[in-house]
Amino acid sequence: MFARCPGRSAPELPGAADHHPITRLSAFTLAEVVVVLFLTGILLGLAIPRIGAAADHAAVRAAATDAASVFLVSRNAAIYRRASVAVFIDTSAATVAARVDSELLLRRDLRQAYGVRLTSTRDSMAYDARGLGIGAANLSLVLRRGRFAETLFVSRLGRLRY
Repeated sequence: MFARCPGRSAPELPGAADHHPITRLSAFTLAEVVVVLFLTGILLGLAIPRIGAAADHAAVRAAATDAASVFLVSRNAAIYRRASVAVFIDTSAATVAARVDSELLLRRDLRQAYGVRLTSTRDSMAYDARGLGIGAANLSLVLRRGRFAETLFVSRLGRLRY
């Protein structure tokens, strides 16, 4: 392996003269690990409620957008078909559905998709062939999850605001 030269001894391996029988391994002490875990627990304890609140807020906003899409599709279908289109709100199942006669145009299950609860001032509303709301009163649809709530208002003119 090593070539021998006349008058020389065999070469030494690198570090052979520096070899010490006791070597120190680098590691963390138990106290350091406990401190890091304690600080991590405190930071997670502060962050988790805020993350949950942000998730509730996002779910309510997305559910409101989804419910609004049902009302917008209903109004556009009423104008396009020149026929009345009804929107049914089931607060116990948290669903919003649009129907023309017996045909289902669009249905959104907001509890299953977003985990929200619904309350409404009316259980249904309808749009006439001009896209105007049929009925004597405006409709309010409130979507809730956690501490957050969003309200959709549908006027007698068929306008949607949230």
